[in-house]
Parts: sequence; structure tokens; C-alpha cells
Amino acid sequence: MSDTAGRRCEKYVLATRAPHADRDFESHWTSVRGVRVHSRQSRAPVSPGALPVVLVHGLAVSHRYLMPLAARLSSSYPVSAVDLPGFGLSGEPGHVLDVAELADWLADWLVTTGRASAALIGNSFGCQVAVDLAVRHPELVRCLVLVGPTMDPWARGAARQALRWLRNLRHEDPVQLPIILRDLRDAGIDRALGTLRIALRDPIERKLPAVSAPTLVTRGAVEPVVPQRWAAQAADLLPRGELAVVPGSPHNANYSATHELAVLVLPFLRRVSAVDSE
Repeated sequence: MSDTAGRRCEKYVLATRAPHADRDFESHWTSVRGVRVHSRQSRAPVSPGALPVVLVHGLAVSHRYLMPLAARLSSSYPVSAVDLPGFGLSGEPGHVLDVAELADWLADWLVTTGRASAALIGNSFGCQVAVDLAVRHPELVRCLVLVGPTMDPWARGAARQALRWLRNLRHEDPVQLPIILRDLRDAGIDRALGTLRIALRDPIERKLPAVSAPTLVTRGAVEPVVPQRWAAQAADLLPRGELAVVPGSPHNANYSATHELAVLVLPFLRRVSAVDSE
């Protein structure tokens, strides 16, 4: 087996391990508003008072594709990758939740599990949830990392988004496909399409100026989903925003360019932690 094939196999095993525990992670379920919310949590001992890191998945997916990044960060921070209600291994909330509802559910999870004030790392639609939470529950968020934040206001239409996603697929790690199909099966087509409609209507660009937490915005160097113009605008709209480009990365940098993304995220988290300790 080649080194590339070996790394892809390791990522796939890591992504699909839940609910079984392994050396580094284990599954937990927490009752939030009567729904069992699943999270994959790191097991490595960390220093007291370490910044909790919470990963938030994108549209119609789950914690699974976030696990390669979670593993990279878990040696330095207590890391959790959460399945939002209705996705992955979490329970059914009863209807398709909008951005504010998902953010409130996540806020309740942070409080219930004692993970406030946390570093929230969102990918794609997960950025929209994280931003909404940071605006309305600022006391729960120490900092944000927005990996490929959607939706680009210059392409707020299903057809244009679909075209960008199709162009992005050729750059992604192909081993992601069975993982994403499994996630789609868990969520169901109705929830996936309903959440897409909600995501397209969510004006993230109007919320960014109200985010008080330090925020790192990233985009993949080869991704078409989040163009440089939109990523730069998003960072400029944030009062404490900064922008970084992930070398050679497509949209899902957390899976397809894990090392390159971690190289950018870890120094940012260390700076935030250093300020906290002063």
C-alpha cells in the first residue's frame, strides 16, 4: 500500500469509528431539549483550564468528516465534534431546524457539557451556525475558526451553489464520498434539502460585524465554493477577523487538507489561549 493510500485508509477508519471508542476518542450522548445529541470527544489528558475546542459540521453531513482535524488538535486541546440534532448519530428534533434553532441547540449543549467558553471551528454551513451562536450567545464563545464560510452573497442561489460544489468535488479526497453518502442517509433527503433552503436564506454577512470574538477565516486555495473575494470580505466585516488561505486545499480542508489547515489553526488557538492566561 502506498503512503497516500495508507493515509486515506487511516482517515476513513478515524471518520467512521463511532460509536466505538478507540485510543483517542469516544462517543458521548447528552440530552438537550429532550433529544440525544451525539459528540465524539477526545480522551487525551490536557492541562487544567485548556481551551475547549468544538467542531461544527456542514450541510447534510456529521462529525465524521471532521475527525481528521479533531485528531490533529486533540494533543493540545480537549476536542469535541458534535452531531447537530437530526444529523449523524444524534436524535430527531421533530422538524428541520433553522440556523437560529441549531445555534440555540448547540448553545444548550455547550452549557450542559461545561464547554463554554469554547473555540468553535465550523466548516461550510457549520460556520453559519457558529456565527449565529457567537452573535446571540457571545458569553459561550471564546473564538471562532470559519473554514470555508457559506453562503457567498454573490452566489445565493441553489443552481450556482450546486455548480460550485460540482467543480469542488474533483479536488476533494475521493474517500470522503462514502462518508458523505452515509451522512446523507442519516440526515435524509428532506432534511438535507430543507437545510439547504435555510442556509441560502441566512444573511451571514449581516451578522459578522456583530461577532465580538477573535475569528480566523480560512478558504482552500483551489476551492470554488468560497472565492477569495467573499473570504476577504467576511474577514473584513469581522471586528477582530483575520484571513488565511489553506495551500492546495478544496472546500473541506478539515478532511482533505488536514495538516495544512491545522498549521494555521493551532497558532491562532495558542494566541487566544495566551491572551486568556494573561
